[in-house]
Amino acid sequence: MTKPAPTLRFLFSHPAHFLALGFGSGLAPAAPGTFGTLVAIPFAALLRARFDDLGYALVVGVLFVVGVGVSGKTGRDLGAADHGAIVWDEIVAFLAVLFFVPGDLFSIAVAFVLFRVFDIVKPPPIRAVDAALKNGFGVMLDDLLAAGYTLLVLALARRILG
Repeated sequence: MTKPAPTLRFLFSHPAHFLALGFGSGLAPAAPGTFGTLVAIPFAALLRARFDDLGYALVVGVLFVVGVGVSGKTGRDLGAADHGAIVWDEIVAFLAVLFFVPGDLFSIAVAFVLFRVFDIVKPPPIRAVDAALKNGFGVMLDDLLAAGYTLLVLALARRILG
């Protein structure tokens, strides 16, 4: 049974909801995870403009920890641990991918497509983590694993294609 979609009122009812729903991108009527992932692109540009590599990585780490809390709270309030409207996990995981990806549009687009495929298909062990950990940490971890698969494929492609 699918849970009802959260409303604009829900988005603004608690700061955790505002973050977990990706500043509203999770309210998209279709493919909220895709919209959430898109939010990471300008967010990464802001991080790159403001921080060096260490600062960027530290911010992503902090955002992951924050994500455990806000995703857990929002999932409980929505009655579904990993409700589709919770997209903070996609944002943070794709920020991690973008840390390693060149800033050109082609590289970002390829990384985006790969990340979305891995996030949707959930190859092992992602599906098992998603099924076993029904809490904020599980919500964040399964997308971080999808980011890992994305980076692995990008590294293999770079190695093979030169």
